[in-house]
Amino acid sequence: MVAARRSIGRTGWAAGLLRHQFRDGHWASPGSSDEELYRPKYLATNWRAIVLAELGMTRTDRRIRRTAELILRRWTGRGADLLGGPDGEICITGNAARSLIRFGYLDHPVVQRSLAWIVRTQKSDGGWHCFRSRTGSLDCWEGLAAFAEIPPEARDAAVRRSLERGAEFYLRRHLMNEGRVRYPPWFRIHYPVHYYYDLLVGLRVLTRLGYGSDRRLRPALRWLLGKRRRDGTWAIDADHPDLDPRHGGYVFDEGPVWPLRLEPPDEPSRWATVEALSVLARAEAM
Repeated sequence: MVAARRSIGRTGWAAGLLRHQFRDGHWASPGSSDEELYRPKYLATNWRAIVLAELGMTRTDRRIRRTAELILRRWTGRGADLLGGPDGEICITGNAARSLIRFGYLDHPVVQRSLAWIVRTQKSDGGWHCFRSRTGSLDCWEGLAAFAEIPPEARDAAVRRSLERGAEFYLRRHLMNEGRVRYPPWFRIHYPVHYYYDLLVGLRVLTRLGYGSDRRLRPALRWLLGKRRRDGTWAIDADHPDLDPRHGGYVFDEGPVWPLRLEPPDEPSRWATVEALSVLARAEAM
């Protein structure tokens, strides 16, 4: 295990991503504006940082420190909470906070203020929404995902209460029931997920938060078992953005998008298989 951790960033996917990092910690588009860290999707710094955090990279690596400090410096101009404030979006702030916590910045004042912003912007029904809305959406899972990275003993009362309300929002909907018609992309497995939602994303977050034994997860767990291939593995079904034109497409992007592909769809996936087995193990252990 120790040897495997030491190899992260030297070989494999993380090493491949870091190979294209510029000396100041950014990818793709150099510049001084906030947008330079976000666009082009999904080549720019924000997206690479999310994946590197999920792959286990931390601030002990100087390349990660450069990226983390670049994000902290550039994205704290408005409200000092990772692009939160009155015009903030949960997908950006939640993902940035989650990644920085995984990198080892939980105690950084900016991260702490961002977590407080996530608590404040929670809707009355327990969910979150990136746009003006009185109610939350299953699509906006990043707040809960950020909370899941905080060790239980480090969660204050406000975070614990917000976490409980957010988990209940998902459990009441069985992770999948929103609107009159099911949204097909939610029933396809993706990686990287960036800011998109699917049932494996929901199961990963809820089981990591300790809700694996809740009976309301059973429909989603049955779905996950049904996705298992004959050889015992799981596959990635599609790249993002995976948009269903029958539901209006939900197109939020201006300009071209370049999917960040680590594994090809429709073939045995190491990432999907590890995530699925981890979810099932956590559910059985509860």
